[in-house]
Amino acid sequence: MAVAQSRGFTAAAARLGLGQPTVSGHVRRLEAACGRRLFRRDTHSVALTPDGEAMLGFARAVLETEEQARRHFAASTLRGRLRFGASEDLVQHGLPGILREFVRAHPLVDLELTVGLSGTLHGRLEEGALDLVFAKRRASEAAPGGEGAEVPAGESRSQPVWRERLAWIGAPDARPDPAQPLPLILLAPPSITRTMALETLARHGRAWREVCTSSSHSGQRAAALAGLGIGVHARSLIPPGLAELQAPHLPPPGTVEFIVTGGRRALRGPAGALAALIRANSDRLQQPAG
Repeated sequence: MAVAQSRGFTAAAARLGLGQPTVSGHVRRLEAACGRRLFRRDTHSVALTPDGEAMLGFARAVLETEEQARRHFAASTLRGRLRFGASEDLVQHGLPGILREFVRAHPLVDLELTVGLSGTLHGRLEEGALDLVFAKRRASEAAPGGEGAEVPAGESRSQPVWRERLAWIGAPDARPDPAQPLPLILLAPPSITRTMALETLARHGRAWREVCTSSSHSGQRAAALAGLGIGVHARSLIPPGLAELQAPHLPPPGTVEFIVTGGRRALRGPAGALAALIRANSDRLQQPAG
């Protein structure tokens, strides 16, 4: 599941806190045990074969059963207050279902949800106003406190969930004129995607003008649907009704990483349990890109 969700052996190894040869060895032994090839590999990509898709379903069922057993025996001991922050683009997809499962499994945990922009949530976490944040950061950034994704999950306050590139998005019929300044629909500071978009355009010398500033993703979507301009968004979380723009004159806006980050050095207790549940269900949070 880690290889399939991460779309690569190296990324899966980092996520699991293992060496890449160890992950490759596990997959080879699994293929030998079932007598089927599970992945198609080349120098650029890793993709599931039809037998791999079937195995992924079995693997998900096994892990779900294990998690149900873990929740059953841990529920009576897990209690306390959990102040959880999640970025708005995530709560519009699979996160509500995951939170519902967490609340049902841990009825003694008092869960408080805060929804906002990633930059704002990271700031509130550092101020001590939140206990756990699920949001995005630049893929090249170290985790708060100087820790990176290679640290084993049990020892780090920040754990990666998935990584992907940003995309220019707009109404399906949007066709920005390459000879004119780009009409931008941007989130208000301290938006991470806003900063990355403007830095990208500055590096490429591309002129732009701000046609809309919104404090929410829903406002950004409304402006794009109205045809006011274009924006930047994670590819797997593109809002309904909008599409990725295929325009060669638009420079790639960069890559982000979705992470769960706790307020203490190690993710334990209610924060650790919710972080583990989110990481185990990362495929439910993403919609197919394209």
